[in-house]
Amino acid sequence: MSNPIVPKKQLSIFVMLVSCFTLWGLLNNMTDNLVPAFQRIFTMDQSRAGLVQVAFYGAYAVLAIFAAVLAEEFSYRKGVLIGLFVYIVGALLYIPACVAQSFDIYFVAIFIVAGGCSLLETTCNPYVLSLGDGETAVRRLNFAQMFNPVGSMAGIVLAQQLILSHLNPATAEERALMDPQTRESIIHNELFWVCAPYVGLCAIAAFIWLFFLLKRDGEKKIGASAFGRVLTALLFSVAPMTMLYFIFPDMDKILWVLCGVAGPVVYVILLKDYRAMLATLLSTPRYWFGVVAQFFYVGVQIAAWTWLNVYCQKELGVTPAQGAIYYTIAISLFIAARWIATFLMKYFNPAPMMAVFAAGAIASCLGVMYLPTRIIFTAGNLPFSWNIVCLVAMSGFMSLMFPTIYGIALGNLEPKALKLGASGLIMAILGGAIITPWMADIIGNVDSFWCRLVPMFSDAWDENLRLSQMSLRASFVVPAICFAVVFAYATIFGKAKTGKKQ
Repeated sequence: MSNPIVPKKQLSIFVMLVSCFTLWGLLNNMTDNLVPAFQRIFTMDQSRAGLVQVAFYGAYAVLAIFAAVLAEEFSYRKGVLIGLFVYIVGALLYIPACVAQSFDIYFVAIFIVAGGCSLLETTCNPYVLSLGDGETAVRRLNFAQMFNPVGSMAGIVLAQQLILSHLNPATAEERALMDPQTRESIIHNELFWVCAPYVGLCAIAAFIWLFFLLKRDGEKKIGASAFGRVLTALLFSVAPMTMLYFIFPDMDKILWVLCGVAGPVVYVILLKDYRAMLATLLSTPRYWFGVVAQFFYVGVQIAAWTWLNVYCQKELGVTPAQGAIYYTIAISLFIAARWIATFLMKYFNPAPMMAVFAAGAIASCLGVMYLPTRIIFTAGNLPFSWNIVCLVAMSGFMSLMFPTIYGIALGNLEPKALKLGASGLIMAILGGAIITPWMADIIGNVDSFWCRLVPMFSDAWDENLRLSQMSLRASFVVPAICFAVVFAYATIFGKAKTGKKQ
């Protein structure tokens, strides 16, 4: 008789952890929509509005090691409690940001909200792995992760219905001509609807927080030394970024994030026991290659979804609103494929499955690059060609990658290094801030080296979309490279044991 994915005695904890997976999926996709929202509300350029993503990814990368220290010195349960508390504090900070109509306060609030998500992801993922038999660990994590894209879909809907739908259509020029009282009234209404979903979700977060507060499970008492280590880790994590932000306000924000990551890394190196954990991780190829694979996977997911709408507009001539429907279809396929893949893991090894999916994703990228835009069928008012089918199919193929990479990388790892190892895999989310600009650089440059891969397509410049057909198609070589890294990882470690070490 096969072991259950989740033992009955752990079922309630698992359900509440799944709620956390849904929550941060919702927050991730809702926050993506703040870039165009703030650009219009505060009439700022795209680079400044893009600081929303810098704050979000920066918090993930910088606070992951702190979260590992928190889980190591305290417990997974306390890590979840603190992560939820940090989210609630960040969400409530949206209220004074709305009242003051201050983008700078929003920047800090977004960083804190994302910091809470980073703490949750770093603790919840290994927490789920620990709830049961090691042989079903990867399948259990995939099952929990199935609800993350459900949250993502909810985040898209909430952002469209509550945030984007309440944006005043007035342009920057029209706002500049308004009297101050009228303009402030419009901005206040827009920012109210920015705040509403984040503050409203505090009620759900508080309910989950209360559950874990009451769910005591015989944890050891926390000593003064543990408190000292946690506070020191927090200082090393937050102080460098804070100082750099105020001392060098014009510093390149990606470099700013990378410098911020150096603080917690230095902390790990300075402490003997954490240094030993790091040595264990670096001497385990399955782990550090997993971090690399996760970096490229997260990068390709965010980059591919970022440019999906634009690709549909350019190739099919659809409107941005119609392009958003293709995006919704892609997300729906992502969810369905993850559910199906998780079921199939009952019968197949997860690593070879991921290799097959990665191969399919690479083939999809080649289809997006080279197949002509010849309409093969229409669904409703939406036309579909083979290259668009490949573009949407890419989401289905990437569906199982994040939790499977995570499970393989941490599988059979020394228990002492497990929590620090989890933080490295969450820090790899930084790939979203690196891969997306790489793809954007190719899209915006018709003279790019990569454009030589698709010489058969037009290099005529589209002033509206700020790209050419050639550069847009050539840019999908980036996802192909990323999926190739995932394919290599799945192939090399396809026979590795994925259960946690007992």
